Amino acid sequence: MITKRQYREAQKRAGEFLREHGFYITEDEERRIEVVDHGLGYKQPIRAQILVYINDVCCAKEIVLFPGQTIAEHRHPPIGEYLGKQETFRCRYGKVYLYIPGTPSKRPKAKVPEERKKYFTVWHEIILKPGEQYAIKPNTLHWFQGGPEGVIVSEFSTKSYDEYDIFTDPDIKRLTEIE
Repeated sequence: MITKRQYREAQKRAGEFLREHGFYITEDEERRIEVVDHGLGYKQPIRAQILVYINDVCCAKEIVLFPGQTIAEHRHPPIGEYLGKQETFRCRYGKVYLYIPGTPSKRPKAKVPEERKKYFTVWHEIILKPGEQYAIKPNTLHWFQGGPEGVIVSEFSTKSYDEYDIFTDPDIKRLTEIE
């Protein structure tokens, strides 16, 4: 759980980071940046800041991860006749370390908190630099972490139903609780 003040500080920091790296966002968009603490609290690395532009038939987002911030391992399952969210991640600034099923990397760049390490089970590493992108199919386990300068990742996907995401870590909550 995080406080309103922490939430607003994180929104402002992410908005400034986006502007600093050439993204024009309005004050209204800055106030719509979602601060995702995964239910683990404000001062820990499993956290992200996400600006959703649209979420209708398709979805477009900017994801800001400061150095070492991580989006926990999860998948987007089928819901009724919906096959699950298909995503394309495009790196805009910095480096992002994306992990998916496959042959585990021998020396992965990402570092995860020791007490949560058992909940990161896919270690096939894909490093995206500015201008590079990668697509994943629905219901694919994945997670990612910001590199040493932080990262801005654009996500383009089918409609997002984030509240139905399934996380490997049973303590993770997708929706942030504010005090």
